[in-house]
Amino acid sequence: MDIAQLWDFVSARKQQLLTDSYLHVSAVVQSVVIATVVAVVVGIVVYRSPAGSAIATALASTILTVPSFALLGLLIPILGLGVAPTVTALVLYALLPIIRNTILGLSSVDPAVTDAARGVGMSRIAVLSRIELPLAWPSILTGMRVSTQMSMGILAIAAYAKGPGLGNLIFSGLSRVGSPTAVPQALTGTVLIVLLALVLDGLFVVVGRLTTSRGIRD
Repeated sequence: MDIAQLWDFVSARKQQLLTDSYLHVSAVVQSVVIATVVAVVVGIVVYRSPAGSAIATALASTILTVPSFALLGLLIPILGLGVAPTVTALVLYALLPIIRNTILGLSSVDPAVTDAARGVGMSRIAVLSRIELPLAWPSILTGMRVSTQMSMGILAIAAYAKGPGLGNLIFSGLSRVGSPTAVPQALTGTVLIVLLALVLDGLFVVVGRLTTSRGIRD
């Protein structure tokens, strides 16, 4: 394969590549958002309890020990093929980094700060929403970045369950090894996933700078 073959393939399939790239990013972002909501709620519930924190982290860690093919295989009989098992698998895999970083971020808040807030009459909910979560936000965002990078790669495997995204391009290329477009097809899908992962990570950096106060950032 030479660069000309790769360029010819990209030029001929430009619209398909744009569509698959959008679907790939969309599925990852939606899954990470869902996982973040679940993980932050779990983190809030357990972070004051060492036993609860350990159990929540252990359960989320156990999910990561299940191979993605196996997890998808277990989900397909229940949810069928397509978006549902794909998003479910991505959400489950994305939980651990966010849960762990939520617990870490909330536990790292200086008790003197929260005691002072309670001392001036702030309720428990107000302390959590206005002090603890903003202070823990950089840690939570780091967990989201890690989960996003993992999900970008895992979603490629979800083509096995007819999931959306660039994985279908890679699987299709690998299944046609020996044909002139097989290698360009698989390589294009792989390179696009890497590039999109880098773009998303850069966006997380920008979001972090825009949503974190300078005092916390510095």
